Amino acid sequence: MGVKRLDGGKWEASFRDPRQRERTKVFKTRKDAERWRSANLADISRGDWHDPRLARRTLADWVDQWWPTTVNLSPSTRVRDQCYIELYVLADLGDDELGRIGQTDIQAWVAALSARGLAPATVTKAYQLLAKILGAAVDAGLLASSPCRRIALPAKERKEMRFLTAEEVGWLADTIHPRYRALVLVAAYGGLRIGELAGLRPQRVNLLKSTIDVVEIVVEVRGKITTGPPKTKASRRTVTLPRSVTAELEAHLREHSSTQRVFTAPEGGDLRVPSWRRRFWKPAVEEAGLAPLRPHDLRHTAVALWIATGANTLEIARRAGHTSTSFTLDRYGHLFPEADSELVERLETIYQPPTPPPRAEITSLRPKSDPR
Repeated sequence: MGVKRLDGGKWEASFRDPRQRERTKVFKTRKDAERWRSANLADISRGDWHDPRLARRTLADWVDQWWPTTVNLSPSTRVRDQCYIELYVLADLGDDELGRIGQTDIQAWVAALSARGLAPATVTKAYQLLAKILGAAVDAGLLASSPCRRIALPAKERKEMRFLTAEEVGWLADTIHPRYRALVLVAAYGGLRIGELAGLRPQRVNLLKSTIDVVEIVVEVRGKITTGPPKTKASRRTVTLPRSVTAELEAHLREHSSTQRVFTAPEGGDLRVPSWRRRFWKPAVEEAGLAPLRPHDLRHTAVALWIATGANTLEIARRAGHTSTSFTLDRYGHLFPEADSELVERLETIYQPPTPPPRAEITSLRPKSDPR
């Protein structure tokens, strides 16, 4: 193994890869041959050497191999990610060879997606999936490193969240079909997601303690109902409800719930959220004069009500099932100044102006050597 001169004046460089297979390449000059051989030997010594032939596979070929191996995705997340990959990643980069996709290519792709009018959040999600795909290619030994580095992404536009007042929550609860009155109240005061409400079982409700154990969700993906645990460990939680809401829930359990679910479809069985939203939610929201409003906005409402009552970020993160308090602050931090003002007002009520202690206490605190 080394560098040798061939007939005709060219130079052949060779080395053995980590699997002891001979690798050769012919160059016009000895300097180029030695440089190529030295670079490969250096990569091998560092453990960074990768077979360049593997990188000639197209991105689409690699996705076909990688996608079935992905785990820990909920059914809804899997469908969403697959759509993003097909619509944005493979449609533009699928025919490109893995080894030929560079950092500038990815930056140009991100810019092109933005130029097509896609929302910044959509562009960012598509990029995150591409980075995940290419990172897996590195782990599989197809690439030496990922080109997804120092990519400028469009700034996300934070949509203003919708919050209802306690009075507006009451309007909606009174307007919606009586079968879902308690659902509105539990969502607005307990902060449960719609999938968590659909998956709630009667045995998870403790009326004596006014608590709900959130341990299961129900979602509909492409017309198929799927059940399973919440997405994160933090989402498995126990939520305490106000007694008034518990009373509403108790009445609902007596009249409407089944042995399987607390909130069901009108005909029984699992609640199909898309159909429920169309048949019951949207008409009620419009009749109550609250449109536009999503079911998830009741969760935002719950957090806003908790903050208004003086709850701290740790309490809110625990009740909402957030993975960290930093997420809570990032999402709802703008609501805390009002709560802080209320705290200052409460401190004002207990404030006492400074006064000197009694004369006897002053004397007793002085050192004995004090001449005064």
